[in-house]
Amino acid sequence: MTNTPPKAKRPLSGLSLFRGLLWAMVVVVAIAAAGLYFFRPPASPTGLTGGSFTLQSTAGGTFTEASLKGTPTLLFFGYTFCPDICPTTLAQLRQIKSELPKDAVDKLQIVLVSVDPNRDNPQQLKQYLGYFDPQFVGLTPKSIEELQKVANAVSIPFIPADTSKPNYTVDHSGNLAVIGPDGTQRGFIRAPLNNAKLVAQLPVMLNRK
Repeated sequence: MTNTPPKAKRPLSGLSLFRGLLWAMVVVVAIAAAGLYFFRPPASPTGLTGGSFTLQSTAGGTFTEASLKGTPTLLFFGYTFCPDICPTTLAQLRQIKSELPKDAVDKLQIVLVSVDPNRDNPQQLKQYLGYFDPQFVGLTPKSIEELQKVANAVSIPFIPADTSKPNYTVDHSGNLAVIGPDGTQRGFIRAPLNNAKLVAQLPVMLNRK
């Protein structure tokens, strides 16, 4: 009997290695996020980094970093072709919103930034969000570069998709960025969402100056 040598493992491609490193960073951020907001809010706002941006809004017109001022915002990234994270998060946010006191709901802005500008236009995004809550706001960047500005501003990563492939998907974080009424970032909320904690803690967060 002869021993068959084991097959050599294929080395990781540069893209696979990059994705592995990026998602390792996402895990670290997610772990930190749980303590950052639910258990240990930052002593002072972290602010937004990455400069200005301009996106097309499903509410009409454009949405800039200045649009984050005046009302608290939960902002996250997704797209209409997303098979799992996005519909789950949107359904949870709809449920959470339905259980909040009216004064808290009136103060809250929920925003989805599309990570798929190649397929998502404002009309399609508005229709998609309408299945969950017509008051949810969708934002569409004109380019990946503009999208990257927003991702940098709130420190939430995504990986641009290879749009040449049919039925492509986009890798993105499911975390939510918490933006205060002064337009500064207050922390993160880790996915998957904990409905009970958010219902209890969002009113407190919304009233914090």
